[in-house]
Amino acid sequence: MNKKYEIDMCRGSVFKKMLLFAIPLMCSSILQLLFNAADIVVVGRFAGDNALAAVGSNSALINLLTNLFVGLSIGSNVLTAQYYGAKKDTDLKETVHTSMLISIYSGLILTVIGILGARVLLEMMQAPPEVLDLAVLYLRIYFVGMTSTMVYNFGSAILRAVGDTKRPLYYLLGAGIINVILNLFFVIACKMGVAGVALATAVSQTISAVLVVRCLIQEQSGIHLELKELAISKEKFFRIMRVGLPAGFQGTVFSLSNVVIQSAVNSFGNIAVAGNSAAANIEGFVYMAMNAFYQATISFTSQNYGASQYKRIYKILFAGELYVIITGMILGNLAVFLGDSLLGIYSPSTEVIAAGMARLKIICTVYALCGVMDVLVGALRGIGYSVVPMIVSLIGACGLRLLWVATIFKIPQYHNLTTVYLSYPITWTITLTVHAITFAVAAHKVLQSRNVSV
Repeated sequence: MNKKYEIDMCRGSVFKKMLLFAIPLMCSSILQLLFNAADIVVVGRFAGDNALAAVGSNSALINLLTNLFVGLSIGSNVLTAQYYGAKKDTDLKETVHTSMLISIYSGLILTVIGILGARVLLEMMQAPPEVLDLAVLYLRIYFVGMTSTMVYNFGSAILRAVGDTKRPLYYLLGAGIINVILNLFFVIACKMGVAGVALATAVSQTISAVLVVRCLIQEQSGIHLELKELAISKEKFFRIMRVGLPAGFQGTVFSLSNVVIQSAVNSFGNIAVAGNSAAANIEGFVYMAMNAFYQATISFTSQNYGASQYKRIYKILFAGELYVIITGMILGNLAVFLGDSLLGIYSPSTEVIAAGMARLKIICTVYALCGVMDVLVGALRGIGYSVVPMIVSLIGACGLRLLWVATIFKIPQYHNLTTVYLSYPITWTITLTVHAITFAVAAHKVLQSRNVSV
């Protein structure tokens, strides 16, 4: 591993090193959101409302299709970190090569699904008829670059596992700038509309994938990638699946539950939908900032678990929770304080701004609860527990939310947007409480099985 990018997660200050690890991740996530916003701005301003609607109608479907496979990269991250911490170079090498081949296969599967199933899937999602053809065109071109997307996700997960979050940030920054430039060129100069935006995305994704593969090939440590040695190790494949599949399945089901929540919001008309969408976009920046500490918790916990530094895992959880609470409280409440101005970027309508503020005031003021919940999930996955947090999350944060909409929301006096939005903090609180109990039991079992005094 290049010492300039290495973070030794098993020794030294947990607080300092988690912060050094998380900041580049935070920047990467926020940059990604900004570049996605640039896509929407370019197509909306220079290709018209139908083109904008065509691109927008694809976002939920893309998340639904990719979440399962992106979840598998979490399995690669955990396994890589554990073997790296344990200094098991042979197992580490097999994990890296298995992971990268899984990424290629995942991308190819998604490309086939995206190209062949685009129209059927968009019709099932009830895409507006007037933009259906444009949406199909966008989705098909977008999914041509899906193999590159998967390769980048798995490659950056491997780098994160050994403490490197800087180079994935650099690669994302470079690819993102190229994406914006190509957007402007294809849409304005070449008049390609949605096809231009999709093509620019596919090209930039390929650039980021090439950069991360080149980085792994040049590595001299245990994560060195040798293309001719790409092969699936059956044992590593199933270990990656054991952690990654529950994470991916959880993300997929969450996407489905969000569709139900969205349908509840839709029942209140266009103003409510516009305000909700704008507020959700603003929340995305807060969430991604908190998510950096979830990712840090996974990698730090996994490495220390692999290195048998079991007691250090408690310090990691404490640091992760402290950072995520501070981040969520400051950024979440800042979003509320600046809400009118921020929402005004999306729409000049005072009604839309008011609708957006109704969501921000309920969700963003206590958004730290969501971060606390995620960090607990990261700690559990780091010590090898992935199915249990998936079940708890699906029942708590997902199932209870749907039950809330199906029962409380149906009562006439509670049939309002406030009731819909209250489902978030209530389910976060219940779920994080169960996660905390689960972690305490699981960590105690790990210590007992290793004969470590508590």
